[in-house]
Amino acid sequence: VQLQASGGGLVQPGGSLRLSCIASGLSFDDYHMGWFRQAPGKEREFVAGMSRSTRALSYADSVKGRFTISTDASKNTVYLRMNRLNPEDTAVYYCAATARGPYNGVYRRTVDYQYWGQGTLVTVSS
Repeated sequence: VQLQASGGGLVQPGGSLRLSCIASGLSFDDYHMGWFRQAPGKEREFVAGMSRSTRALSYADSVKGRFTISTDASKNTVYLRMNRLNPEDTAVYYCAATARGPYNGVYRRTVDYQYWGQGTLVTVSS
């Protein structure tokens, strides 16, 4: 399994970005997918996730209503659409995957994820 994240960059407050993560060596039917972020001096935190079978979605309270996770199985890609960005969203964003089971909800802890992408930096600043 390999995860390749991209799409980060510099954006003004109130702007939008879409992150992409190409997932090779896995099927979204078998793997839970998640997005995490890590700001300077802080621990890595859950942002959004999708379960493998029920396609249930879960978001951190801080991004609910602004961020959307989605997948395109034909491209083996998971996306994170981020709207109304603010400076507190500045972080390195990581995509992650896990085949853990039998829980079919959304995993929110970093320890539950087996595979990680390399991260892409999002900077929100004027």
